Amino acid sequence: MAFFVRVLSVTAVGLAAAAGLAAYTGALDQFFGERIDLEGAELVFEDNFDALDVSAWGPGTRWIAHTPWNGDFGDAKFVDPREGFPFTVQDGVLSIEARRDEAGKWESGLLASADPKGDGFSLLYGYFEMRARFPEGAGTWPAFWLIDRNEARTIEVDAVEHYGHEPARYSASLHVWDRQVPENSRSATGHVPVSESSLYSGFHTYGVAVGPMTIDYYFNGRKVWSQPTPVELGDGSFYMLVDLGLGAGWPIEDAPDPSVMEVDYVKAWRLAGE
Repeated sequence: MAFFVRVLSVTAVGLAAAAGLAAYTGALDQFFGERIDLEGAELVFEDNFDALDVSAWGPGTRWIAHTPWNGDFGDAKFVDPREGFPFTVQDGVLSIEARRDEAGKWESGLLASADPKGDGFSLLYGYFEMRARFPEGAGTWPAFWLIDRNEARTIEVDAVEHYGHEPARYSASLHVWDRQVPENSRSATGHVPVSESSLYSGFHTYGVAVGPMTIDYYFNGRKVWSQPTPVELGDGSFYMLVDLGLGAGWPIEDAPDPSVMEVDYVKAWRLAGE
């Protein structure tokens, strides 16, 4: 895969609207959306983290510990897995830890479900879900997201990005990164309100259903947002990423050291009729 840098800026709403994305940057109410319907869906990926199958770059492991295009982002370096860091599993829960090394540099962890050769799990149309508890504290930036395999125009679907300085909401986004004509890239983001600090006190599910017409976002099984499926998706497919980042352009001097993101499971279903 060609080198790809994940852009950290907030959405360009005008571009998104002009290009057909239903751009929205206000609050989204999770209480009125319908529940995800998995009747007849086929579970095609399931990791309950009774153990962790990960390597730095593969091949042959369920996860690799870097983005397949070898691009870091944020203010913490995503490191190769080693004994006890940045990943541990206990009682069916994965912990991803961010902490400073001996030189004071932040290190953390990322999981991707496909390696640089494209080997691993990917799916075009389906429902992708993570159940997790986030670390509390300004500067933290946990996320669960999808990337497709189109090297010319890459689609990024962020089921959840949480910025620790905003304890009463998280962000859901859709990006189309045009790497041939960057000015044609476009984005849309919505902000999902939650009870303050509830993302730290308990586990919640964050899901996204990708279909040929719409991409629907879910919090605790209820739809909170919807976007038209970009025409650029074509016959591509998405692989999944889970990470504990830091920063995203926000200060990190008050980020707790260490910070830990807990993940109960990651699952994906092929939806009925797709």
